[in-house]
Amino acid sequence: MLRSFFMSFQKKAWKKYILFAAAACFLLSGGIWYVKEYTTVGNSVNGHEMPVCSVETDEKQAALTFETAWGDKKTGEILDILKEEKIRATFFVTAGWMREHPDLVGRMKAEGHDIGTMGVRHENLSEQTSAEIRAELQEAEHTAKEEGISMELFRPPYGRYSDTLIRTAAEEGFFTICWSIDSRDWKNYGKRSLIKEVVESEELRNGAIIRLNSEAKFTKGALKELIENIEEKSYEIVPVSEMILRDNYHMDVKGRQIPRMT
Repeated sequence: MLRSFFMSFQKKAWKKYILFAAAACFLLSGGIWYVKEYTTVGNSVNGHEMPVCSVETDEKQAALTFETAWGDKKTGEILDILKEEKIRATFFVTAGWMREHPDLVGRMKAEGHDIGTMGVRHENLSEQTSAEIRAELQEAEHTAKEEGISMELFRPPYGRYSDTLIRTAAEEGFFTICWSIDSRDWKNYGKRSLIKEVVESEELRNGAIIRLNSEAKFTKGALKELIENIEEKSYEIVPVSEMILRDNYHMDVKGRQIPRMT
């Protein structure tokens, strides 16, 4: 009888163990699913903030972005080409450059280009504190407002970013924008190399964001042909502001904005 009692007890204990293990597995898998979903809402991926590098869209669109922090001669000529080709692009400028070249800033605005900021002096902000970043962005925004410009786009200088940088920029009302295609024009490899980097990139697809530098040696000379090559692939070139998603999206590990299913 005693033996029967222990056997019955052991069976009940095993049943409880199995039920407990099953429940634990269910909760664990559910927990993992929840964390994965949560960390891909907005600009967070696996617990880290991501800049917008491209956009998932059915529209066959791409964006040309120009980093503009030094000089003015080639930037003016680039604006001439864009006007001639009826292209609206996105210029990321520093507050210092805006103060020195209000005429070019005025042209950018009048001709329908996006104007975003890279801060005040084009310095690496990725290791700065939230307070330092906030001061930098507020000064840049104040300078823009003096020129009658409202900004919502921020490109971290050198493409270097941190969780703190992206979060602080968002708190100040900025979308942090990097790129999916780097023309590498800053390496001065020549016109053909620049065009090839963009046109033959596997990242040239709907929602691509292309990085260029206004004052790089070969950018101005390559621009017209680059535009023609992109348009020959049936892409419409639009400003970043017309392509990005402002809500109801999540990000993948490459910084691609993806609309959330509703």
